[in-house]
Amino acid sequence: MKKIHNYSAIAVAIAALCFLATFKFPFWVIYLTAPQYPEGLTLYIWLHKVSGDVEIINGLNHYIGMAIIDETQFPEFDILPYAIGFMVGAGLLIAFLRKKKLLFFYTIFLVLFSILAIYDFWHWEYQYGHNLDPDAAIQVPGMSYQPPLIGFKQLLNFGAYSFPHGGGFFYISGVVICCIASILEWRRGKKQLTPKIR
Repeated sequence: MKKIHNYSAIAVAIAALCFLATFKFPFWVIYLTAPQYPEGLTLYIWLHKVSGDVEIINGLNHYIGMAIIDETQFPEFDILPYAIGFMVGAGLLIAFLRKKKLLFFYTIFLVLFSILAIYDFWHWEYQYGHNLDPDAAIQVPGMSYQPPLIGFKQLLNFGAYSFPHGGGFFYISGVVICCIASILEWRRGKKQLTPKIR
């Protein structure tokens, strides 16, 4: 099994440390603004919990029929710490062994896991924004309250912003680093296979 370059090994080790840093910072943040809340309301999403103005947001959601945000309802909070722990351990192991095929498999896993995580987050937002209580105090026909996956969306008199926080940026950085390392290793291997013309 062919070895990766020392620089690639260092890059994968740095990526693994980026994944480790996701335990220390919120992964994502949803920020709400409205005239009655000029200071804004913030929902921080971590690998294993939610924090911020959860009680106030749940109180507002009750009036429009949205379900209560309860972290015990999300099995992802039990799975994600172990998944990220695997990424850290596997990344450090690949950096030590320097096996090219392992790097490629690792990068493919990271990309597929990221796509699945994005879809799962979108699905969570969709369920919360569309499955409304028909007996809610405030009902607007045809209105749904799904927050944006990323960016801004107007929801009645609330402006909703959604974007990665520190942990999310560390995770994205780790995935990008591994993708770049894999591409460079693939190109390096291709050059080695190309016969030199004298």
